[in-house]
Amino acid sequence: MREIQFREALREAMNEEMRKDDTILLMGEEVAEYNGAYKVSQGMLDEFGAKRIIDTPISELGFAGIAIGAGMNGLKPIVEFMTFNFSLVAIDQIINGAAKLMSMSGGQFSSPVVFRGPTGNAGMLSSQHSQCFENWYANCPGLKVIVPSNPADAKGLLKSAIIDPDPVIFMESELMYGDKGPVPEETYYIEIGKAKVVKEGTDVTLVGFGKIMKVVIAAAAELEKEGIHAEIIDLRTVRPIDYPCILESVKKTNRLVIVEESWPLGSIATEVAFKVQKDAFDYLDAPILRIMGGDVPLPYAPTLIQEYLPNPEKVIKAVKEVMYVKK
Repeated sequence: MREIQFREALREAMNEEMRKDDTILLMGEEVAEYNGAYKVSQGMLDEFGAKRIIDTPISELGFAGIAIGAGMNGLKPIVEFMTFNFSLVAIDQIINGAAKLMSMSGGQFSSPVVFRGPTGNAGMLSSQHSQCFENWYANCPGLKVIVPSNPADAKGLLKSAIIDPDPVIFMESELMYGDKGPVPEETYYIEIGKAKVVKEGTDVTLVGFGKIMKVVIAAAAELEKEGIHAEIIDLRTVRPIDYPCILESVKKTNRLVIVEESWPLGSIATEVAFKVQKDAFDYLDAPILRIMGGDVPLPYAPTLIQEYLPNPEKVIKAVKEVMYVKK
């Protein structure tokens, strides 16, 4: 397969769906004339025109509301937030609008809107621009929440999100837009809510999602050198979570370490840990461990960022702790 950048995979997904369906449009700050803050929408204005690639004012609350209204009237908007930190300005529209339309209208209205953009730390952006809100949005019924980790998944999942009749939160990473990976040339879709077994193993299950998968894969490679064979699961979607995939793996390996960039309290990792201990407790040979971001606002200094974030060394330490637990 050819290798393309993460941003190119996202662009291909939008281009392919927009060529097939003229009700699909993209809107957000600088998505048109500037080709997107991270050049995800490069060239899309030239192909689709200003009626479908729409530059908006710096007003997330406003253009999120416009997108929801457009969705109620038969269009399929894609909203780009320059960062999901800015989505907090629009959270009332997303949580009390898009997520609840189907329920509150008795099935008369849907909200086929994709809200996409970067999430989490991107290096020395300090605390207000480095936050992870995957768990916030995943806590809201009516939303689907996707966090891809590579270009191929990004394309297939975004295509599925665009054609989905419900509102989808699609979270990327500034640190991944330039990443290259193999992407099929043929048309394909990836089912929302299906995790992926990235690597099979027998000794411990490692679960992660998004850019943190780089940390998980690096840790597993080092563990392999020591004869510890980790099974790696990429959640890909954090609402809904593919619990059967996780449970099947834990029943085989008998150990679980979950890695996530977000704060510890109320995290995706917490929910996964609860579900596993509830439904697979008798298969566990060690306590479930989590590797999380720090329980503080993300610092600015690079040394403190490194201390805050999960890294391969922390994962390796946790794996050895569950491997050699005293009976």
